[in-house]
Amino acid sequence: MELIEVIDKKTIKMFHKVPFVIYKNDKNWIPHLKQDIDKIFDPRKNKLFQLGGEAIRWILKDDNGNLIGRVAAFINPKTVDSDPSGYRIGGLGFFECIDDQKAANLLFDTCRNWLSERGIE
Repeated sequence: MELIEVIDKKTIKMFHKVPFVIYKNDKNWIPHLKQDIDKIFDPRKNKLFQLGGEAIRWILKDDNGNLIGRVAAFINPKTVDSDPSGYRIGGLGFFECIDDQKAANLLFDTCRNWLSERGIE
């Protein structure tokens, strides 16, 4: 498997494509609006970046180069220190993955590690 950080137009396009691959046979699936997702990751349009927020996203390919998953990790500066017990809080989202535990674990572990590197518990 190959984990790729989303950093340019090509990988952004692949990030948007993942759910279309995974849910292609699900007649009940309704896709997110691409422009709404793009706003979340655009520091010019998402005010949380201006307050010190962070976000990162990845796509996952199998050994044959097929898209098999995606995920994003976030640090919201408004909620990072909001836990009454003192834990620093981050999050993840946009998780889409084929039915493969190893692939899912890689996506979740990548988010956990990225958050942990930033002091998030």
